[in-house]
Amino acid sequence: MTMTAHSGQTLAPLLELADIHYAYREGIPALSGISLSVYPGERIAVLGANGCGKSTLLKLMGGLIFPQSGSYRAFGRRIDDRLLSRDPFGMFFRKEVGVLFQNSDAQLFNPTVEDEIAFGPLQMNDPPEEIRSKVRKAIELFGIGALKDRAPYELSGGEKRKVAIASMMVMDPQVLLLDEPTAGLDPRSSRALVDAIIEAEESGKTVVTATHDLHVVSEISRRVLVFGEDRRILASGTPEEILTNRSLLLSANLVHLHRHAHEDYWHAHEHEHPEVFHIHEHHDGSPQEGKER
Repeated sequence: MTMTAHSGQTLAPLLELADIHYAYREGIPALSGISLSVYPGERIAVLGANGCGKSTLLKLMGGLIFPQSGSYRAFGRRIDDRLLSRDPFGMFFRKEVGVLFQNSDAQLFNPTVEDEIAFGPLQMNDPPEEIRSKVRKAIELFGIGALKDRAPYELSGGEKRKVAIASMMVMDPQVLLLDEPTAGLDPRSSRALVDAIIEAEESGKTVVTATHDLHVVSEISRRVLVFGEDRRILASGTPEEILTNRSLLLSANLVHLHRHAHEDYWHAHEHEHPEVFHIHEHHDGSPQEGKER
């Protein structure tokens, strides 16, 4: 895949993975030959069943782990632990690539929520007034003003999620790597995050989101990657192409067949969660689309 700017000039990839292999333990692969180019300003959704490698992909793209074979390039440089341990590039990379972990507890360690959100800008040596302004805006965006003086460990799972997102967004990174960002969020906070992702593209940011939340995919992405359970990229396409390909979603374990009684007969239909569209197979064999609430 190549991309072309409005001027007609061909764009170089911002992030580029070539034949990446990674395993946490010998014989148990997490990524098996992943090749992927991510271009400036793209919004990509990564779909796949649990354990298929989505989180590992984002960790690698965020410079938290490194390929055991293959290569990863970002901002025109080959990324490895030696490069990221040296400034100025190491600090540049950490500032410009924001990672939201699937487990918020792994991301929160400061005494208070306000301290947590201010931590990143403080590491960048931003002026105090600028830090206060950034923190205030991040707190307002995710509606966590009532939490600012509380310790992160006291918060609920959804509250921790919002704090983790705010502490990442306050850095204004060029690249956002989001692992299940809407998990545990209330509808209002989920909507705020989706809007933030859309606005990120409008401001030229690059966003890669791993998610099971199929009903937000068409809003948060323009390209969708589907991981198979063999830890390889099974398919790539537009949200419409992927989400309407029921056989693909079934093979990737993103929807499942569910049987239950309906009036005086049983039928099977596909379910996808958390979205609730399904296709019924009734006793006469005719498919009928429906929606559950």
